[in-house]
Amino acid sequence: MSVAFEDRVQVPADVLLSELDGEAVLLNLKTETYFGLDEIGTRMWTLATTADSIQAAYETLKNEYEVDPNQLRDDLATLLDTLLEHGLLEVRR
Repeated sequence: MSVAFEDRVQVPADVLLSELDGEAVLLNLKTETYFGLDEIGTRMWTLATTADSIQAAYETLKNEYEVDPNQLRDDLATLLDTLLEHGLLEVRR
């Protein structure tokens, strides 16, 4: 499943997030799948789940970090695709 940047993502009801010192652990209570995020992954998660679209989250990240825009787009898409695949996010249209 490949995420489209015009989409929005949300946290499923059965997923918990525990954050400590900028890092986070996601836990899907239904599947018992968990996933750890470093500080940048946690920032990507936060923006992706609160922005009006994944594109809006991308634009904010692009302004916050000194990174090649294509690399950022690829990294964000890869992270979101992985989280969607494991039921830790879902697409909201």
